[in-house]
Amino acid sequence: MSHCQSSDNCGCGTQDESLDAALERIANAEALQRIRHKIVVLSGKGGVGKSSVAVNLAVALAMAGRQVGLLDVDLHGPSIPTMLRLEHDVAYTPDGKLKPVGYDLLKVMSVGLLLETPDTPVIWRGPAKAGVIGQFVTDVAWGELDYLIVDCPPGTGDEPLSIIQALQQVDGAVVVTTPQAVALTDVRKSIRFCQSLQVPVLGVVENMSGLVCPHCQGVVDLFSTGGGEAMAAEMSVPFLGRIPLDPQMVTTGDQGKPLVHAHAHSPTAVVLTEIAMRLLDTCETTEEPAMATAQRIAIPIAEGQLCLHFGHCEQFAMVDIDPATQQVLQTQYLTPPPHEPGVIPRWLHEQGATTIIAGGMGSRAQGLFAQNGITVVTGAPAGTPEALVAAYLQGTLVTGDNVCDH
Repeated sequence: MSHCQSSDNCGCGTQDESLDAALERIANAEALQRIRHKIVVLSGKGGVGKSSVAVNLAVALAMAGRQVGLLDVDLHGPSIPTMLRLEHDVAYTPDGKLKPVGYDLLKVMSVGLLLETPDTPVIWRGPAKAGVIGQFVTDVAWGELDYLIVDCPPGTGDEPLSIIQALQQVDGAVVVTTPQAVALTDVRKSIRFCQSLQVPVLGVVENMSGLVCPHCQGVVDLFSTGGGEAMAAEMSVPFLGRIPLDPQMVTTGDQGKPLVHAHAHSPTAVVLTEIAMRLLDTCETTEEPAMATAQRIAIPIAEGQLCLHFGHCEQFAMVDIDPATQQVLQTQYLTPPPHEPGVIPRWLHEQGATTIIAGGMGSRAQGLFAQNGITVVTGAPAGTPEALVAAYLQGTLVTGDNVCDH
């Protein structure tokens, strides 16, 4: 390979690079380009619930209709396989890349999946750890992802530095703390760490802030709260929210079911989902704005009329509306997939639906539609799609009781 003629220090990277190395570098760059947003979850110290936050944020983003990968690079304490009850059985693609393990809505990779047993210790020095972390980014077949959430080990050492360098460019970091002074001191170091690497701090999360009462679901302040918010203000970084302790978090974690999925309406799950939506807004509002598109209203249909329960419908009428004139452009009839919890909200989101007009719908389903960016109108009367949409657009649609509020 010829040398660059302009300068020996031009930085073009081609002077002593072999063909194989150049091809590998290009392939790695292309693989990273297929991941739209990369978010690292950091903590200044262990024991603050960082992995639980990372798992639930990833699942909440996936429930909002995004393609999400979850990467666990906490080499000495890989807890995500345990939290998600994942099998230690990793496969490879024909070209030798690791296949991420599928978990419901996520693609997951962790060093814990590669160990002989969950109790096997990782005894590696710094260079070996850096090499493995780099491979987790470039040698895993992530495919097309909207978000890659990375659960980093605590502190500001080799591992967080290696993952940020391997990702080349990240949208930012979520820094997890607890209200206690000792945790806040360490979190300040994490923020300084990000600033020194020019990594945006997307926000601080104050975990274990209060306790959710298992009887009334109210939040009780057992210990001090507000330390994370005060520290974020002091260091001029965003504050994302306070997450209360919830006994259900322990139960669902032991069962391999993240709280935001298993108990979406619990106070802790609601806060976690709100934080995920703030991250989504921060990352996606910085993208190039899209042109206005047609509004799409979905109506569950049985025998040509509104089906009073969306899960029992034969088809969905998909009515496209011109956003400028509020006129109907076209109506399509689509057959939905088999009705299982969470499937139809995601499917309708993929079809571009922005509103659903329904007769009855349970509160959990309404929450799932909301997380997928779909406005829910319940209590609509029986009628044809054309009549219901016309009334909705004119503001004359009369809705009654939600006939399936459970």
